[in-house]
Amino acid sequence: MARAGFTAISSGKIKFGKDGRWYSDDELIPNRAIGRLFSRALQVLPDGRARLELGEDRADVIIEDTPWVVTAVEGSPQQGFTIVLNDETRELLDPATLRIGAENVLYCRVKGGAHEARWLRPAYYDLMRHAETGPGAEVVLPVGGRRIRLAAA
Repeated sequence: MARAGFTAISSGKIKFGKDGRWYSDDELIPNRAIGRLFSRALQVLPDGRARLELGEDRADVIIEDTPWVVTAVEGSPQQGFTIVLNDETRELLDPATLRIGAENVLYCRVKGGAHEARWLRPAYYDLMRHAETGPGAEVVLPVGGRRIRLAAA
């Protein structure tokens, strides 16, 4: 039911895609402001279910891969990296949580280590420009004097 000029969010199937975009009934929600609002309103419940909580409205969300995605990375190997998530929060990257998943997708832990985030390609490429080739052609990311080995899971 509409309240104060806003439409209730429980009108269809809402999905957060692995591409970092929001969908309603499998159609892209093109309005970026709504995407930002949904990203900020996303809650992951203790049982693992995800839902949007906007005022009194609640709507379950289908998460295609991870509840958050890394949209940008800032910093340097010497000082460390800060990641920007789709909800526009910034966090220090814990390089020890980096892992390469299926199809060479990069992941890391976010939100105090409670959740995993998928790296979108632009952020992934920005980070990987700092990577080096180690022994045996392994990929190594130098961060704060450490060398983090990136290997497929």
